[in-house]
Amino acid sequence: MIKKGKTDVYTAAYKRMEVIFRDFENVLVAFSCGKDSGVMLNLAYQYAVDNNMLHKLAVYYEDYEAGYQSTHEYAERVFRDMDIPNKYWLCLPISAACSVSMYEPRWIPWDKDKKDIWVRDMPELDCVVNENNCPYEFIKGTKGFDARIQFSNWYGDTYGSTAVLVGIRADESLTRLGIFTSDKRKYMHKGLKYSKIVSDSTCNFYPIYDWETSDIWVANYKFNWDYNKIYDLYYQAGLTVDQMRVASPFHQCGQDSLKLYRVIDPHNWGRMTGRVNGCNFGNIYGGTSAMAFRKITKPEHFTWKEYAEFLIDTLPEKSKKKITSHLKRLQESWELKGYGRNPEVISQMQKEGIVLEKTGEVSKLCTKPKHYEIVKIKSGFPQETNIQNFRRCPSWKAVCITIMKNDFALTYMGCSRTKDQNIIRQNALNKYKKLN
Repeated sequence: MIKKGKTDVYTAAYKRMEVIFRDFENVLVAFSCGKDSGVMLNLAYQYAVDNNMLHKLAVYYEDYEAGYQSTHEYAERVFRDMDIPNKYWLCLPISAACSVSMYEPRWIPWDKDKKDIWVRDMPELDCVVNENNCPYEFIKGTKGFDARIQFSNWYGDTYGSTAVLVGIRADESLTRLGIFTSDKRKYMHKGLKYSKIVSDSTCNFYPIYDWETSDIWVANYKFNWDYNKIYDLYYQAGLTVDQMRVASPFHQCGQDSLKLYRVIDPHNWGRMTGRVNGCNFGNIYGGTSAMAFRKITKPEHFTWKEYAEFLIDTLPEKSKKKITSHLKRLQESWELKGYGRNPEVISQMQKEGIVLEKTGEVSKLCTKPKHYEIVKIKSGFPQETNIQNFRRCPSWKAVCITIMKNDFALTYMGCSRTKDQNIIRQNALNKYKKLN
């Protein structure tokens, strides 16, 4: 295993478990059936067994209904074979991202109204939490990310202070690296950068944040830990280690591997094509210019702005309203608020003729102090730019690509998330319901 200084990453993570189990009444593992959360679960379980603390350990798995059979089998082994006292298999009708359909930008797993076309039957286990027995008020259509926070908060409020273990690693993306390295971070447990206080009763911990992909597989081999066997099939299919992801098949990050379902898991594939509109289109065209994963072109008589407006006009009304709203918000943010950019990006934007207002202010969101100056675009979005990262500099060509990716929230272009309106409404009702 790779060493960080004089300590290898396994030993460092094991010591973090000591702090976590010591300082909290409960330790709740967020398990996704992926390689990272699997190693994290095994690590927490091993620590709990070694130190007679199994009574503190709990695990939950948010099931998205559709997925590889190997993933479901792995979840079943974990819930059957691991002697963890508190297990929760969440089969809730959440709102999940869907990037394969312009008509269904989101879909709802375990929707009772569509039970006849479910990809598979709901597991018959005592630990299953569904719409009928959820121990707290759950609103159908809550986003999966928010549903996980709600569940963790309910657990902490019910059983006492809870450390929620999340299996993310810094080397997966610059965004995740920023989570652990930013000097602007607040709300950490005792100043630990691998922690984030979420509520009065819960705190997220990222105990394997400094692991690399090779560390994950070394640990599985060295300690003979179980893992999702889909990774073996991925390897046989010729994928590189970095291409192997266990994600919802209709999510943006799962589009590349969507075509593999037809070969690796043909039984599930047949049901998936009838479950979500556009699934087979994503299989055929994912990774091609039709899905904008390669260089795209436009009709010669259009500018990129005109082409984007044309594409928006072809969308279903619901998708059109969503992307129009986010696009307006992003344009106003660039013009009125601005974003922090490093000197190289600012120089490149100016060379390409983009009119900028340099505010002289330093962004508080960036990791390098006094390095990222906030700039505002005063000439509108450029038609296209040589700056490859859409988040660094917007363009109308980038808008066209995000539309073709069915990314109607413009996340590829750096648009921040907004809360579901139904969640906002319910929180308001909960806040004021005692006034009657």
